[in-house]
Amino acid sequence: MNLNNRDEIIKLTREWKGERFEDGRPRVSDACLNELREMTLEEIWLPLYIKGYHFQFEGEFKRLHEEKKLVGRAVTCTFMPIRPDLFSVVREEGKAKDWNGLCNQWVVDNLVEGDVMVVDMYDKIFNGTFVGGNLTTAIASQTKTGGAVIWGGVRDVEQMKKIDTQVCYRGVDPTPIRETQMVDYNGPCRIGRGVCLPGDVVMATSSGVLFIPSHLAAEMINSAKKSHAKDIFGFEMIERGIYTTAQVDSSVWTLDMLENMEKFLNENTACRKYRNLDWSLEIHAAKGEKEALKEVLKSCLV
Repeated sequence: MNLNNRDEIIKLTREWKGERFEDGRPRVSDACLNELREMTLEEIWLPLYIKGYHFQFEGEFKRLHEEKKLVGRAVTCTFMPIRPDLFSVVREEGKAKDWNGLCNQWVVDNLVEGDVMVVDMYDKIFNGTFVGGNLTTAIASQTKTGGAVIWGGVRDVEQMKKIDTQVCYRGVDPTPIRETQMVDYNGPCRIGRGVCLPGDVVMATSSGVLFIPSHLAAEMINSAKKSHAKDIFGFEMIERGIYTTAQVDSSVWTLDMLENMEKFLNENTACRKYRNLDWSLEIHAAKGEKEALKEVLKSCLV
């Protein structure tokens, strides 16, 4: 049982080399979070999948605010049905840390700006309502741009909808939270088909929820930018009749296409943010170099 143990969190997220919160969680930069808010979930999912991260997405959620995108840093917690002897140990741990109230309140009370609470309530909805109006108000107040992803239930949805914070959840029930106990806080957390670690970047859109490993966030953003740049150039070239859809859709572009794209990006004032991208891998693939081709062709997912 790990209840917000700094040393364990650092060990668990050892591939992250940057700044950390006091509790040990990776602190992905605000700049990265802001860039992700301008991207689609699918753009980030693909390069993650190619790198072998096949279990980072779950789509079976209801959303408190249908059009609101949620991006923030994960605070994870895992619950299971109550067992008296185990529950007494959990309560002792909480008391030793000066945490008050119920287990769900422990997590909410420790949230900071930009956090997204990721809760494995083992899909419990009846007597499994992790938050209602009061705790959602607290989440909004403490996280500002954050929110919650709950593999379980919520209550007081009419009240919750008046609060400007995003919550993804499985179902609604009027019952309070009962007969459940937290057994892990800021440890590995399973949300349906997705796996989340503390400090992961949570990206929730109308498509579902994606958990982006902290140490890969910047790399995934760079990959998504390259996809953006290719799309902007490719759509323009198709409209002009310069290249066919088959050429633009090809995973391996020709040297001619890559050179024309770089010229297009440098000349188009709306494409400033794409001008410093590194296209060396794509250029090597265009030249037929085996290792580069192998890497680029992974995007075909075959």
